[in-house]
Order: sequence, then C-alpha cells, then structure tokens
Amino acid sequence: MNNMKKIIIVLAMAFIIVAIFKVCVSRDTYSKTGYKGKLPKVGAAIYKYDDEFMSYICNSMENDAYGRIALNMNDSQNDQNIQLQQVDEMILKGSRALVINLVQPKAAKAVINKARVANLPVIFFNKEPDASVLNSYDKAWFVGTDSKESGILQGKMIVDLWNENKSKWDKNQDGKLSYVLLKGEPGHPDAEARSKYALDEIKKAGISVEELAQATAMWDDAKAKEKMDGWISKFNDRIEFVISNNDVMALGALDSLEKAGYLSEKKFIPVVGIDAIPNAIKKIKEGTMVGTILNDASSQGRAIIDLVTNAANGKNILNSTSWKITNNKYVRIPYVTIIKDNIDVAEQAYK
Repeated sequence: MNNMKKIIIVLAMAFIIVAIFKVCVSRDTYSKTGYKGKLPKVGAAIYKYDDEFMSYICNSMENDAYGRIALNMNDSQNDQNIQLQQVDEMILKGSRALVINLVQPKAAKAVINKARVANLPVIFFNKEPDASVLNSYDKAWFVGTDSKESGILQGKMIVDLWNENKSKWDKNQDGKLSYVLLKGEPGHPDAEARSKYALDEIKKAGISVEELAQATAMWDDAKAKEKMDGWISKFNDRIEFVISNNDVMALGALDSLEKAGYLSEKKFIPVVGIDAIPNAIKKIKEGTMVGTILNDASSQGRAIIDLVTNAANGKNILNSTSWKITNNKYVRIPYVTIIKDNIDVAEQAYK
C-alpha cells in the first residue's frame, strides 16, 4: 500500500511539473517550433498579460510568428523597472530584434538607448513613444493606431446615436447630453486623445453637453464599476450617457448599471467604449451596450510580426508586406465604428 501511495505521489508531482513547464513556454515560439538555432530570436515585452485587449494582440503575434521567428514574450507585470531588466536579458540571450509594449511611454528613450548600444532594431506597439524619441534612432518604429482617430469616431458615433434616440435618452428634456466619462490611466496618450476628441466631435455637432463627472479607472472593469456605483448613487437619473475610453471599463460600468436597474427600456442609459472586444460585441448584440470602436488586434499583431521578422533578418521592414508607413516610422491600423447594424465586422476581426 505504501508503495502504491508513493507511486501516486510521484505521478502527481510529475504531472504538476509538466503543467508548469507548459505554462512557462506557452509564450515562447522558440520552444514550440523545433527550429532551434535556425530562426532569428526576437524578444518581446508586454506591459501586462492580464490586459484583455493585449491578450488578443499577443495571440495574433504568436500565430503569425510560428515558423518565422523564435519569439520569446515576457510579462512586464505593469512595472517599468521589470521591463527594462527584461530588455537587458533579451539582448544578452541573443535577440536580433525587440518588440516592446511599453509600461510607460516615457521609458521609450531608455529602451532605445539599450537597443542602440546592441545595434538592434526595435518595434514599439500600442503605447506610442514621443515622436522626438522615436526619430532619435533610425532602427525604431511604431505599430499601432491613431488615438485621435478613435476619439473622433467615438464622438461621431455618439452624435448619431444621440440624435436618433434623443427623445428617449434626454431624460429631463433639457436638450443637453449629460454624461460621465471613464478615462484610462492618467497621462496615457490614448486616454487623453480619446477623451478630448470624442467630446470635441459632440460639441462640433452642436449638441450641448453637461459633464457630471469624469474619473480615471486605469482601463480596469472593477475600478470602473466602483466609479459607476458612486456616480449612480450621487446623480441617480441625471446620467444620460456613459462614455468610456475602452470596452473593459465600459463593461464594468454596465455591470453597475444592470445591478441598479438602469438597463431596462424605461430607465436605459447608453454606454459606449473602444476596442470591440468579444464581450463588448456580445453586449451590443444583446442591446445593453450601444456601440464601440474596433481596435483591430489581429491586424496589429500581424503587422508587428511582419515588420520585426524583416528587421531581424536585416531586411527592409516593409519587404514583401502590404503595410503602409508614414514619416518612415509609423504603421497605422485604422479604427472602425461598430454598432448593432455592422456587428459582423467586429466578429470577423476576432475569428
């Protein structure tokens, strides 16, 4: 009996070790491919793995990297010091190019200094470095979107939706759109641009607005729910629109509104976000969320891998690709407005 128990314990420990090993290499296509020594090594650092939108970009990158480069991705755990250490380690391990999703955009200069010393190309993505920093190194590029465009499209979408539903959504019939705004992290280029340009478009359309409140929720659903709970308690029926810098925060706000009974037809409060993640698409189909802006994670992942594969092989970054570059530095992926009428566009992007 004792021997049987020992065998069971040994087998259980072996299973756990194998499971851990699989987790450790799950973001390392160098280990997956079996092309050891033949594919160029590329080191990537992601600001944090548990960001839902970033997970879709990471999946796209892994799929497109397979058999082309030995991609090793690292979780920077939302800590810039950890990320800079990871950059050093990736360089020491023989990476021939770097892919960096910055924790803090201001850290781009430090990353470039490290890449320059090692004479390595570096592709930044999602969080855009300052133009002067990007232009300071001839082997640095950015793949991502134009934050201004997402704000403009969100603003135009709000204008159209408000004009179509004003009789129902203008609760006190004062002609004003009374809103609350959920912002991403303070100083983040996307958060600032999305907020500014969305509101600018609404005002340009001649719609009077009243800001009841705005707050930072750090792109997080739980923080957004907490903010929304407080606003419902404070403003009650005065809230006529919830504008969110991303879908994750929008979903947190929806959770709060649903629990407070504000998603029924008579008390409905419209919510819009940005990214068009699958959970938001589902809510739009259900009619509990009214719109979002597609931030095409799949295309961004493909563009990143296409460019870094060329860079790691010493080729022009656009070699044999269809991507367009502006100012010799930027590959921009366009946003798309998503409402219930064209929800299939967003669904197709995540297939």
